[in-house]
Amino acid sequence: MQQPQQPPGLQVLRDIVLVGGGHTHVGVLKRFAMKPEPGVRLTMICRDTHTPYSGMLPGYVAGHYRYDDVHIDLRRLAEYAGARFFSDEVIGIDPAAQTVLCRSRPPVPYDWMSINIGSTPSANSVSGAGEHAVPVKPIHQFNDRWQTLLERLTHPHTGHHAGQTRVAVIGGGAGGVELLLAMQYRLRNELTTLARDPSDLHFSLFTRGEQILPTHNPRVRRHFQATLESRGVEVHTAADVVAVEAGRLQTADGTWHAADEIVWVTHAGGAAWLRDTHLALDDDGFIQVGDTLQTLSDPRIFAAGDIASQVNHPREKAGVFAVRQGRPLADNLRAAVTGRPLSPYRPQAKWLALISTGDRHAVASRGGLFLAGDWVWRWKDAIDRRFMARFNDLPPMKEGAMPSPRPSRVALNEEENQQAISAIAMRCGGCGAKVGASVLSRALSTLQPVARDEVLVGLHAPDDAAVVRIPAGKDVVHTVDFFRAFIDDPYVFGKVAANHALGDIFAMGAEAQTATAVATVPQGLEAKVEDTVYQMMRGAVEVLNEAGCALVGGHTGEGSELALGFAVNGLVDAGSNGAANEAILTKGGLRPGQVLILTKPIGTGTLFAAHARLGARGRWIDAALTSMCQSNRQGASCLREHGATACTDLTGFGLLGHLVEMTRPSEVDAELDLAALPLLEGAEETVAAGILSSLQPANVRLRRAIRDQAAWVEHPRYPLLFDPQTAGGLLASVPAERADACLAALHALGYARAAIIGRVLAPGEALEPIHLTDGGG
Repeated sequence: MQQPQQPPGLQVLRDIVLVGGGHTHVGVLKRFAMKPEPGVRLTMICRDTHTPYSGMLPGYVAGHYRYDDVHIDLRRLAEYAGARFFSDEVIGIDPAAQTVLCRSRPPVPYDWMSINIGSTPSANSVSGAGEHAVPVKPIHQFNDRWQTLLERLTHPHTGHHAGQTRVAVIGGGAGGVELLLAMQYRLRNELTTLARDPSDLHFSLFTRGEQILPTHNPRVRRHFQATLESRGVEVHTAADVVAVEAGRLQTADGTWHAADEIVWVTHAGGAAWLRDTHLALDDDGFIQVGDTLQTLSDPRIFAAGDIASQVNHPREKAGVFAVRQGRPLADNLRAAVTGRPLSPYRPQAKWLALISTGDRHAVASRGGLFLAGDWVWRWKDAIDRRFMARFNDLPPMKEGAMPSPRPSRVALNEEENQQAISAIAMRCGGCGAKVGASVLSRALSTLQPVARDEVLVGLHAPDDAAVVRIPAGKDVVHTVDFFRAFIDDPYVFGKVAANHALGDIFAMGAEAQTATAVATVPQGLEAKVEDTVYQMMRGAVEVLNEAGCALVGGHTGEGSELALGFAVNGLVDAGSNGAANEAILTKGGLRPGQVLILTKPIGTGTLFAAHARLGARGRWIDAALTSMCQSNRQGASCLREHGATACTDLTGFGLLGHLVEMTRPSEVDAELDLAALPLLEGAEETVAAGILSSLQPANVRLRRAIRDQAAWVEHPRYPLLFDPQTAGGLLASVPAERADACLAALHALGYARAAIIGRVLAPGEALEPIHLTDGGG
């Protein structure tokens, strides 16, 4: 079940694009989730699906929290808000076209946009720091760097000398001091667990200022000075780091200091790509915004959080301001899109800072206030957990829970208003339900399908039908596939749909030649329909082109839901007159003694059912989409090269259904090892939670093909035998003596989860052809 972006009968009239998944934008998503704006679609573009909450990051480093405790699941939150989530990195803006430029996908149009991407480290401004220091910012990338650093420090490598390991933290503000104490606490505990001497770790802090924590009151500074001293931390004030080399750093006075690991927590600036935009920036590269959080140079673009510099109210870069900006930004975006006046926002002059000391102890600082104790840490912990619960403890989505639509308040011009009225009026059927020619022409005009010599009439010279020559010595393989969108990203959906349709061709041992598309697109404003068609077909054509398959035509009509399918033609070497064509891989070629290989993990059905119900983690969906976007073309060639005699692609009938389709014509039995099945991350968890695809009950009827079926019903992996797959892997039989080499070759080609999952058996006396084992037993 895919939760629709807008209630039935309500079209998308305006797009708000949120660039980045910072603290302000998660607040915007939550506020729009609680009160949707009819006709307004939100799209978040962020490279990372899980964004860390900066207030809990030191506690995570110290080992007090798990990964999911301190990260907000952006994909899940977006689904809850009825927003789209595009996993990509923004690299620019085209203000004339009103599009956001991304690294790995087509430009994304916006009517209004907001930027909340945090800051970028200034390490590159210091000689050698970019190569030899570990930057804390951008904060969303810190976990990978921290895990690598943790591994290096707890498992010494070639670059470390015997004895002490020297860790230097650059930056004497609250962030640097708090992170140093958290790292020290965690690493000493890790070394103690490993029966190593924690005193082998030596920490030092460098700051260009005359004192640490310069924005806090003297009592707070004295407390942390005493804490650092008691824990053996060497503090260097008035020590501006000017150069970094492997194993050492240099301060402005010319002194070199030994340092095996260097962590950079000092001043940061704006992302480099912002310098190439039309946006007004301050001296540090931050976006200048006015009181309404609109950028000074473009009223259609807002900015918030660390990346923004509110010119009338300059403040320190602190997470509290990003969090507090969530409400005014959401309110002003809502006002802008509905044509109402925007409200000014004045940030507080003083704020409460709760700074931990690594252990479960913290300090409260606000103006002249100073409080310290274990109870302050418990207070901070309660505040942080309450904040995270707002975004992670989301009620499960109920099927059919979309509320009745309210009238849209979006202000439209006269032409848009006529298009909107037309879109909700009684629509024609037949050819009257086609998408308009001008919309279609504009959407497809920039697509460049691969050219093939056999295509005599195709999209390069459109006609009533395509004309394609069949090369001499070739037979033609035909297939067709079609399904509705399961994810609210037309570009990725187009890629998956094309991969899915091509799977049958590759499974048969053929090469793809041509494809004809059929699509349905929800009606709406022409600009929105045009972009949906373009994004979807751009993704599809990229996949088709990579396969050498020419898109030669298609049909696009209006429908209540986005859907896409392809009729694909493939070519295979022709057989001799009257003889069976051995070039074709069919389902009926299983032979006793062979082993069964599956090239990709299973679990897409349960995962996307869970995603629609807010029951899946965003990283599980990321991994599933990555698998679904992986072509089966190279895998099919590899299987053939290693002697495969039967092959099929896993789709809607699930693993068991497709295996039964192979055993019947082959007149054999098969053994499946449940323990060997490659599963997508999270699939076992969602199945255990009872979340299954709507096609699962129909697939379960094939349980009668399992010998001693009742003995396996309670096995945690049993339901996944019936899980319907979209763009699944290839299931093939290869000679046992070539299986290991085949598996190694598949892994080398990028099919990292390919596995031997069973073997082909001679037919037995029992009627049931499928035998199950668990670990070969």
